[in-house]
Amino acid sequence: MSNRRTSSSEGAGGLAEVTAAVHVCQKCPRLVSWREASAADPPRRFRGENYWARPVGGFGDSTARLVIVGLAPAAHGANRTGRMFTGDRSGDWLYAALHRAGRATQPESVDPTDGLRLIDTYVTAVVRCAPPANRPAPAERDNCVPFLTQELALLEGCNTIIALGGFAWDGVLRSLLELGCETLRPKPRFGHGVEARVSGWALLGCYHPSQQNTFTGRLTEGMLDEVFTRAGQLAGTRASKGRIEVG
Repeated sequence: MSNRRTSSSEGAGGLAEVTAAVHVCQKCPRLVSWREASAADPPRRFRGENYWARPVGGFGDSTARLVIVGLAPAAHGANRTGRMFTGDRSGDWLYAALHRAGRATQPESVDPTDGLRLIDTYVTAVVRCAPPANRPAPAERDNCVPFLTQELALLEGCNTIIALGGFAWDGVLRSLLELGCETLRPKPRFGHGVEARVSGWALLGCYHPSQQNTFTGRLTEGMLDEVFTRAGQLAGTRASKGRIEVG
C-alpha cells in the first residue's frame, strides 16, 4: 500500500477539495452534453424536478475502511439528485444492503437531504458523469480515474474495495497502479465474489445492482449480503469515534 498519512480532518478536507474539482469538471464534451440533455428531457415521473446535471462526487465516511466503487451516475438517478447511487433502483438495492450490513443509518437513499449517513463506508464511481447507454469511452474513463486515485489516497483508513461490475474492477486496478501498487500478472479477472490482493488492499468483485442484473436474478439480495459480509471480514472493525461525513 502507498505511504498515505492523513488525519481525519485532513482527509475530509482533501476529499472535499476533490469533490469540488469533480463538480466543475468539463473534460469530456460528450458526457457534458449527455448529462445536460438528460436533465432537460426527464421522464414524466421526474418532470418539474431540478436536476443536478453536473459531475457527481463521492459520498460517505472520510475514515472508511470500506470503499464501494460503481461505474457512473445514472442519468435519472445521481445525475438528478447529485449524490452517488441516490434516486434509482440500483441505489435502492445498494443502500438497503448497506443498511442490513450495519453500514448505513437507513435503508433508503432518496436525496442528499434525507439524513442518510454511511458507517465506515465510502461510495464513489470510476466515471462521474452519466454516460450514454452506461458506456463511457476509454478516454472518458481515463479523464476520471485520477479523481478515484485521489480519493483512495486520501481515504487512508481504507483497506478493502468492492468493485461493482467489471468496469469498476478495471478502474480500481488502474487507480491502484497510479498509487504505485504492484502490477499483478496475470491481471485479476472480474467475477462476482472474486478476491484479489493488491499491495495492502483487498479487492472484492460484485455484480452491479443494475435492473438488468436484479430483475433477471443474476444478482440476488442474498448474493449482495454475502459480499458485504465478506467485505466486513476483510476490512475488520473499528469504533465509530471521529467519523466525518463527506458528500
